[in-house]
Amino acid sequence: MAFNDFFAGEIAMELLKRLIAISRKSCLCKSSADNLISSIQVLLPIIDEIKYSGVELPALRQSQLDRFSETLRGGLELARKVLASSRWNVYKNLQLARKMEKLEKQVERFVSGPMQAHLLADVHHMRFETAERFDRLEGRLEQRLSSMKIGAGGWVEEAVKRMEVEDEASVGIVGGVGLDLAKNNVKKLVIGRDDLNVVGIWGIGGSGKTTLANEICRDNQVRSYFNNRILFLTVSQSPDLAQLRERIWGFITGNEAMGYSNNSFVPPGKVQCEWGTGPRTLVVLDDVWSSSVLEQLIFKIPSYKTLVVSRFKFPTKVVGEVYQVQLLRDDESMSLFCHSAFGQKSIPPTANETLIVNECKGLPLALKVIGASLRDQPEMYWVSAKKRLTRGEPICESHENKLLERMAISVDYLNKKVKECFLDLGSFPEDKKIPLDVLINMWVESHGIDEEDAFAILVELSDKNLLTLVKDARSGDAYSSYHEIYVTQHDVLRDLALHLSNHPDVNERKRLLMPRRDTELPRDWGRNTDRPFNAQIVSVHTGEMREMDWYRMEFPKAEVLILNFASNEYFLPPFMDDMPKLRALIIINYNTTEATLLNFSVFTNLTNLRSLWLEKVLVPELSNTTAPLRNLRKLSTVLCKVNNSFNPSVLDLPQIFPRLTELVIDHCDDLVKLPVSICRVNSLQSLSITNCHRLSELPAGFGLLKELQILRLYACLELKVLPPSIGELIWLKYLGISQCVNLRSLPREIGRLASLEIIDMRECPQIVNLPSPVMLLNLKSLRRVICDDEVSGDWKNVKRGMQHLHVQVAEKWYSLDWLHD
Repeated sequence: MAFNDFFAGEIAMELLKRLIAISRKSCLCKSSADNLISSIQVLLPIIDEIKYSGVELPALRQSQLDRFSETLRGGLELARKVLASSRWNVYKNLQLARKMEKLEKQVERFVSGPMQAHLLADVHHMRFETAERFDRLEGRLEQRLSSMKIGAGGWVEEAVKRMEVEDEASVGIVGGVGLDLAKNNVKKLVIGRDDLNVVGIWGIGGSGKTTLANEICRDNQVRSYFNNRILFLTVSQSPDLAQLRERIWGFITGNEAMGYSNNSFVPPGKVQCEWGTGPRTLVVLDDVWSSSVLEQLIFKIPSYKTLVVSRFKFPTKVVGEVYQVQLLRDDESMSLFCHSAFGQKSIPPTANETLIVNECKGLPLALKVIGASLRDQPEMYWVSAKKRLTRGEPICESHENKLLERMAISVDYLNKKVKECFLDLGSFPEDKKIPLDVLINMWVESHGIDEEDAFAILVELSDKNLLTLVKDARSGDAYSSYHEIYVTQHDVLRDLALHLSNHPDVNERKRLLMPRRDTELPRDWGRNTDRPFNAQIVSVHTGEMREMDWYRMEFPKAEVLILNFASNEYFLPPFMDDMPKLRALIIINYNTTEATLLNFSVFTNLTNLRSLWLEKVLVPELSNTTAPLRNLRKLSTVLCKVNNSFNPSVLDLPQIFPRLTELVIDHCDDLVKLPVSICRVNSLQSLSITNCHRLSELPAGFGLLKELQILRLYACLELKVLPPSIGELIWLKYLGISQCVNLRSLPREIGRLASLEIIDMRECPQIVNLPSPVMLLNLKSLRRVICDDEVSGDWKNVKRGMQHLHVQVAEKWYSLDWLHD
């Protein structure tokens, strides 16, 4: 890094201060000063990134930065002269005003020219290397873990692994010549044609477009060509364009790696950016539905390429070349169907299922879903399926038009309760990951089942290819639990769930759902407000909502309400007053910043609410009058601002939540201290505080939580000590402190935790010594410890006196040394 780089930021900051003074004092120079203020405020973050990156710039770009530093120095001297000039010296002031205009044009050319992209591209090299480490440090939405859930977590984990194996096997079965040919054709467009900035994969729903795109992203030759700089984004029918553009631009420039974003940096769409050659980058845009949306997501920059995956063929002026996905040949169709239905590549000698395979018309998704639904079913099920497929022979040969009718067969054969749970999946926005915890809670509250049954249903739907279980990509280690697992669903399957849920009479639907995001509520809802709606599940997906935007509706039977939106402000629906049976409320904001919730007083009537999930909102101040949630069992706050809600002067948690058993606080970066009153929530059994980097201490009276069984403190970076009273948690079974990088030691009182079964203390580099072995030998129930290699020897010494103890050394996935650079 050159000497000039270091002082560019200081010069710009000093110039900014003087320009603000000029704007207040000088009439002739005010306009130029205001424009310069705006430009320099945009440049300051860029200069800071260069300054602190430690990256050596190429000579040409370094000389550009040096020249700009000289321009800033000249501007600083000019600003001094403007401030020193007498207001009565009109001639001199006019000369200075012209010089200010000249300076304004110089800075403006710098901002709008090539320099910004060059600098950010160079900074990216360092930032991209830290991205994976930072993401893992931020990662893992771990909410709770009890004995039952540890078992359930393993159960679901096996299902995830099984699905991964199944997917690989499916790709292998239909791969052969067909997939290799498709991959080679697309690779030629992606890495063999420098003249193409935008290329596409085109095919009907369920034809394997996304599978092919994923294979391209995993291909070693493609990854090497782009040096692993590949971003995969799902666009969907109702995209948040601003957020997508920000993510793409952040990935191109390197800002995304550290979570930095600023809309002012994102250039307008449909522009050709002549910025020279930067690092090769591939962005894959999956599930694109319109040309107008696509054009807003394309940045035509040399060495940057976009791969578009869509059901629609876009004009060549937008997408240069397109590969059309071919449906499976007869032999490939039979192999894939047999793999899903029989677990082998060929049809068994006793079976003759050619009719079913033919009816799927070579569509991979239909073959997988129908095959999985018929697997292990008695012969009569197969006979019935053949007859129904025969009766459903389409008039035209369009797969798109008849796919839902064919795939409905797979759902019809499900157990009634399992089918109801499948239909619930239509309640969530398309192409969004559904937190597993949200789905399980929803099923428990709406179907009257326990968590074990909910997990069994989840695994069954996964085994039948009706949903997909995926891990949070940030977790990536061998010790992930089900808390890091999300549910996704192919949009054709979601369409099927919506199709089967749409009762002709909107007031009689069991699920009242918005199929995709809209600016207003569906009009047929408004036309039927004269009668009560009998829906048990209500799902809304909008942007900002004001009081006047809501219909006055009655929901006497509603048990689950899901509010999906993307805005900075959101007025909670007044009809919540007319939901006397509401048991689960899910509020998720998909905006880039936290939203302010208005009309929070509606909570006063939610006397039966048992589960509340808040995501990316400003949690209002809680008090006895605004939130007497007497029956609430579980409260989850994710990516929220919670400091105001936890005001200790007005907050009496046991009074507001007298029956709370689970509290989850995740990625709430303003949480510094827990309210002292939490120690009096006698019903609390599980407390999970994860990725709350500013949490510095736990209350001294923490040991009063006598019923607590699960304590998870993950990635609380400023937490340095655990209170000695933790030894009073006599029923504690699980203690997780992984990635608490400043935690100095385990308290000696830990030896009093006679019920403790598992300790997870990965990546706690400050803990180099354990309490005395005499104290640790009192942990009679301890059966598993996950730790770093540095302390594994101490634990293995303890193991000599505890033969049932298993010490698991965590694999080092990254180093934390960069935090101290």
